[in-house]
Amino acid sequence: MTKDMAGLCQGDTVLCSTLVGMFDNAPWAPLVATFVTVILILVLAFVVRNIAHRLITRVINRAATGGSIASRFRKGAVTDGIDALLHERRKQRAETMGSVLKHVASIVILGTGVLTVLDRLAIPIAPLLTSVGILGVAIGFGAQELVKDFIAGMFMLLEDQYGVGDVIDVGGAIGTVEAVTLRVTRLRDADGRVWYVRNGTITRVGNESQGWSRAYMDVRVAYDADVMSVRVLLEHVAEEIWADAELRESKIVEEPQVFGVEQLSDSSLVFRISAKTLPAAQAEVSRELRLRVKTALDAAGIPMVAAA
Repeated sequence: MTKDMAGLCQGDTVLCSTLVGMFDNAPWAPLVATFVTVILILVLAFVVRNIAHRLITRVINRAATGGSIASRFRKGAVTDGIDALLHERRKQRAETMGSVLKHVASIVILGTGVLTVLDRLAIPIAPLLTSVGILGVAIGFGAQELVKDFIAGMFMLLEDQYGVGDVIDVGGAIGTVEAVTLRVTRLRDADGRVWYVRNGTITRVGNESQGWSRAYMDVRVAYDADVMSVRVLLEHVAEEIWADAELRESKIVEEPQVFGVEQLSDSSLVFRISAKTLPAAQAEVSRELRLRVKTALDAAGIPMVAAA
């Protein structure tokens, strides 16, 4: 037994040999030295893990606070609203990635510490590593779709493709994002139906709520209508909307524009008026555009033509 205990320090570092020497090479000294070594390894593993978590937290906190986009638009409540939304999106994305990185760091560091302890205790780890490798390959083949979903979810979060509250089109479903995980995205469409879409199956994403949106209206008038009169009338409508304090401070980020004649046909002229809006506010602004344009055309005696 003494020989077996002495073998615990065979080929070990200076630490174990030094501890054995401190006990005057007593028969039980290698066992005590090994026990102390194991404790130090575990303590070191937890210290390194805590340091890694602190570094990850610091990086995540820095990533969650990005620059403002106020320079792109005018100063005001709308800019503050966009900045608040973007800050919240960055915060959610950073927290999710931070949680994943912390779990990965814990598994790697503590796993390495456990393997090192087993090696110090003279327990063969080669069969264990082989078994884990075979199990990993088997799980990899059996859970390819799951791995694909997780990888796609990680890249989706890193690239900030969409977040909770966004209105997106993922091909098979269109709706508002209610929840995002590394595996699935939950949507609710206009009919109230809930869709669960696996991240690995999403090949394209159309996001209607990122950064800013655009509301527009195509105005069809008779072919013989006076082009300049219609254009001036629409420009007045755009100025009225821009002068509306409620819309300007809460929904519209730039003055509406009139693009002139957008299309020509044998029966109508098509003018287009558009406005850059806060994310997801384009529907409400579009309704206001339609109301004001119709009212202005009726007052001027210019009839609208139905789409062919």
